[in-house]
Amino acid sequence: MLIGEYTHTQDDKKRISLPIKFRKEIGKTIVVTHGLDSCLFVYGVKEWKKISEKLGNLSIGQADTRSFNRFILSGATEVEVDSIGRILIPEYLREYAKLSEKVVFAGVHNRIEMWDESTWIGYKKTIRAEADRLAQKLGEIGAI
Repeated sequence: MLIGEYTHTQDDKKRISLPIKFRKEIGKTIVVTHGLDSCLFVYGVKEWKKISEKLGNLSIGQADTRSFNRFILSGATEVEVDSIGRILIPEYLREYAKLSEKVVFAGVHNRIEMWDESTWIGYKKTIRAEADRLAQKLGEIGAI
């Protein structure tokens, strides 16, 4: 399971070290794609196959499904983790997530999310204010 939060700095060549704790679990080849809330989603190849299969099996007859599939699947790319654990995120994905020098890696069960540090700080502030209300909603549907 991927959990925890780590902040790393991009080098001059825009490479960034994948946290060692995540490297062990996710493998040498990862898939990076557009995420939600202005972050990037990072999956191991095995997990990505499950996700992409589920998305691929959805009906193309619904406009929302087609749009979401295009957003997630067409934005995806395989990225190799180099021998010292660095990755190079393509420019179009760095621009989408507005990644600056400092990048936060957040483990979220089966995926890693990559956030620009300032965006992550703002997001956490908002979620903290909503945590009780969100817990109440999840409790009502039996999720927690």
